[in-house]
Amino acid sequence: MSVATAIGQVSSSLRNLLAGEMTLDPQVDVTILAPDENATDRRVNLFLYRIKENDALKNLDWRVKPGSPGVLLPPPLSVNLFYLMTVYARSADHQTGNITAHQIMGEAMRVFYENPVVPGEYLDEELLDAGEQIRIMLSPIDLEELSNVWNTFKEPYRLSVCYEISVVQLDMLPAAERQMAERVRTIGIPAVEAPFQPPEVDRIDPISGPAGSAVRIYGNHFVGWRAAVSVMGRTFAESERLSSDAFDITLPDDLLPGFHNIRVDISNLTRKTVLFEVTA
Repeated sequence: MSVATAIGQVSSSLRNLLAGEMTLDPQVDVTILAPDENATDRRVNLFLYRIKENDALKNLDWRVKPGSPGVLLPPPLSVNLFYLMTVYARSADHQTGNITAHQIMGEAMRVFYENPVVPGEYLDEELLDAGEQIRIMLSPIDLEELSNVWNTFKEPYRLSVCYEISVVQLDMLPAAERQMAERVRTIGIPAVEAPFQPPEVDRIDPISGPAGSAVRIYGNHFVGWRAAVSVMGRTFAESERLSSDAFDITLPDDLLPGFHNIRVDISNLTRKTVLFEVTA
């Protein structure tokens, strides 16, 4: 879970990580400012210059709210953050004045490289229960894009590298939550009990007669099951759930004289074929 202010909390967590893990002496300040804003002469600055929606998490489904199994949460907005890391170290030496800045940059990059996931002790409190880890990745940036960023400021270009932070999720407000639809309305006890006794077809009566005759089918354990009767592959009678071990059917009136196979199917559990003679 991440609140809508998570972007600012990620910036604060990155600052905590650099301030807590850099080992330079004297200690170096870590700021979250625009590159042209004045601050101390010796510092590392993180400037958030781009925010991009995370493509892999773009189509997340609704999820169950922790602690409330009947409530669904809308998918969060998942974004990646792009930071420009710039070092500042002024020096009066006109030949080696940038060496200190290079040292600071190397130390800051070491910290991010050794901590690809921001450790819990440096996370802001409200990010501790975030659904995703805060990952740090060195991001390549071409000279043109870097120049476009620096051209928006009055300050001349300084040594900078870009980092991509993935992924930051911004949860929707509670008003967007919804109740989960009920899936089970009634709970019942199945009618099938052990030991299971499958239905059995015994006989038909009569076994001969004219086309269109009424016939009764007898058997065992029919109750609760459905029956289907066919002749020569053509189903001509289907029943609802049977209430006794016998039921009546009427043969088709277009059967020709002779013997016909009458197939009785009880709920696909048992089938039996019996002969019926159609008399002239």
